[in-house]
Amino acid sequence: MSNIWYYFRPDEADAFYLFWTKQLLISILIVAAFYLLSQLLRVLLARVGKRLCNLTSSDLDDRILDQVSGPASWLVFFAGLYLAIKRLPLPEKVSAVASGALFIVNVLIVATIAYRMLGEMLDRYGERVAGEEMSRQLIPLVQKLCSIFLFGVALIITLKHFNYDILSLVTALGVGSLAIGLAAKDTLANMISGFTLMIDRPFRIGDRIQMGTQSGDVVDIGLRSTKIKGLDNTYLIIPNAELCNTTLVNHAYPDMRVKGRINIGVAYGSDVELVKGLLVSTAASIPEVLPDPAPEAYFTAFADSSLSLSLFFWVADYTQLFATQDKINCALNNCFKNNGINIPYPTRTVLYEKEPIHATQD
Repeated sequence: MSNIWYYFRPDEADAFYLFWTKQLLISILIVAAFYLLSQLLRVLLARVGKRLCNLTSSDLDDRILDQVSGPASWLVFFAGLYLAIKRLPLPEKVSAVASGALFIVNVLIVATIAYRMLGEMLDRYGERVAGEEMSRQLIPLVQKLCSIFLFGVALIITLKHFNYDILSLVTALGVGSLAIGLAAKDTLANMISGFTLMIDRPFRIGDRIQMGTQSGDVVDIGLRSTKIKGLDNTYLIIPNAELCNTTLVNHAYPDMRVKGRINIGVAYGSDVELVKGLLVSTAASIPEVLPDPAPEAYFTAFADSSLSLSLFFWVADYTQLFATQDKINCALNNCFKNNGINIPYPTRTVLYEKEPIHATQD
């Protein structure tokens, strides 16, 4: 049977054995030290980190700490194992395979930590900012895009570590992305606009918006389009890109209150101050009209056949505006009748002039 020390003299074999024993012992000590550091890090994150997180009002840091404390301790341990294997005088192929595998493990752990942190932040953004409906549709897509990005970065770092030429890979990815972008530019534009709506939040589910002559209540915000239920019970499907590039009026922002206006004309000769007082008192008697801000009436113009006045009032819910205007108009009609205030019809006076009759001479 062959012996590994056969090619060494006794003194060389002893020196080689001592050298290997020393190197192996140092590597074991490195692994043990990093293992203790990983356990110390776990304890510090569980105790000190928890205390620091309790000082903040948000629970986002607590959730991130719970997600990354385990992988972080494993990262420290595998980093020490990588250093221990790297320094051992192993054969070149064995060292390359062992250190390369540990490098890949470390890269995957770092990617896992980054993915978990991004996931928690996206979940918090969806809960607090984006809303339930938009969070349900867009947050999973963003998480998938982030995972693809992290996977690509990890792949590039790994290939670079093994001295592979990544230029061709990056070029292929760029050309492929360009081809996909040109083929689906409209769809991508709508998707990007959907992200913009999620971040900017010009409206939410249930808000009443007006775009040009079209208005309605938002019932769904999708990746490609937004669905709006019109006031006449129609269903409008508008691409997100169009919503991002036009002027919108959001009746529900910053709150549900809305200002109503009623224009009315009274006959010339009417007591304007009396009419203004009747307008304000009549509007204030309607339960749906807010007392603060109080109703206001203004004499706005001298019209052709009437004195024009405007009544302004506030309603707590914009969906009740038309019904409130109906109640105010009915009350004003009765009030004007009881107080002798006339609402004139448009009149026009036409004067006919007769041509003078000249006596004819024979």
